[in-house]
Amino acid sequence: MTQEHPDASGPHSAKPAGSARKRKIGFVAVGGVAILLAVVGIVQRHTQYVNLAHETAHNAIPSVQIIYPQPGPDERTLSLPANIAAWYQAPIYAQVSGYVKMWYKDFGAKVKAGDVLAEIDTPGLDAQYAAAKANLNVALARYKLAQITAKRWKALQGTQAVSQQEVDVQAANAEAQKAEVEAAQHEVERYAALEAFKKIVAPFDGVVTSRFADVGDYVNAGRGDVDAHGNATELFSVADVHAMRVFVAVPQDYADIISPRLEADLSIPQYPERTFRAHFLATASAFNASTRTVTTELTLDNKSGELWPNSYATATFHAPGDTDELILPLGAIVFRAEGTQVAVVDDTNHVHLVGVTLGTNFGTTVQILRGVKKTDRVINNPSAGLLDGQEVRIVKGTPGYNMPSMPPAAQKLEPKKPVPPVKSSEVEDDDTRAMPDDTADMSEAGARP
Repeated sequence: MTQEHPDASGPHSAKPAGSARKRKIGFVAVGGVAILLAVVGIVQRHTQYVNLAHETAHNAIPSVQIIYPQPGPDERTLSLPANIAAWYQAPIYAQVSGYVKMWYKDFGAKVKAGDVLAEIDTPGLDAQYAAAKANLNVALARYKLAQITAKRWKALQGTQAVSQQEVDVQAANAEAQKAEVEAAQHEVERYAALEAFKKIVAPFDGVVTSRFADVGDYVNAGRGDVDAHGNATELFSVADVHAMRVFVAVPQDYADIISPRLEADLSIPQYPERTFRAHFLATASAFNASTRTVTTELTLDNKSGELWPNSYATATFHAPGDTDELILPLGAIVFRAEGTQVAVVDDTNHVHLVGVTLGTNFGTTVQILRGVKKTDRVINNPSAGLLDGQEVRIVKGTPGYNMPSMPPAAQKLEPKKPVPPVKSSEVEDDDTRAMPDDTADMSEAGARP
């Protein structure tokens, strides 16, 4: 009996053929995904490469901020330290050696010329004075005797009792004794003058500003009060404060403001809410070689006595400025071997280093005498590596930090207009164009080197 085999095209033979087809579809799908991922990766890498190349080229051009030269100030203000001194101030030393017997005027005492400040006990000087007066009496007695003798010999002149030689000798002796008397008188007068110096007196009307004399202190003639360490100081200091002198060291750059019409407003620490007006008195007319300043003296009235000698003050001067001159901030100046320069940007955004001549230094700004015009676009705070002819990209300055980025003429003629909001794509395009009125986002510009 013959056994029948199932047909290959039956239901059992369809299952293996379907599985093979599914596996084939799966392989195709995996291959497609792999190819898609590969294509996406290649596209992303290419995009990143293009972006990197674009950013590298973009950052290769340095970003700069531009400013325009501004007119000089209408008025120049200069504040300088000043020292207030008394109209007259005299340290008083002893002219005789001895011990302080008593002092009569203390700190702050108001005195008149000739008032006794202290007395000095001088026993040695007193003894010398008494001896000088005794020597004068001896000289007077000898002179009288010489005069009598000369008269007697004169009466016998022409007789045989005396010779002419003897008469002349007695007459000369009388003249010599007269000279001795005069010398003795001068010695007495000298000691009398020294006796007067036993009283220390005020040389003029004023105020006692210091007293270093105390009862029992030993003082040397002309050397003052000698303390325990052997240091000599004045016995008293007296100051005339009816008016005060103000001394100010004016820098050479501002010496042109000095004239007889010069005035200054003084600010004094003990009177923070007041100002005192001082007027020009004199100037040294010569600069100090070490400081390049000239000492200028002013004066102000002090009848009330509220100002004290040796006070510190701040003197503020006001002088007319020159609006025809231009000024730039100090940060815009470049100091190189070629001289003083500024970096100017032309219409094609290329740098040109231009030599300038500086004038008066105003502190944060400096006067430009020659080299730039009002319409020149000057780079603020240029880098040390900036080269002549180099291309730059202009970005906005920081508000409130930089000088106006608009020419002075434009500032006066153009009214302020509201700035419309800028899209990020427009910002990037503006950066690429590098126009002077660039509206680049500051955060983006700051992130770029």
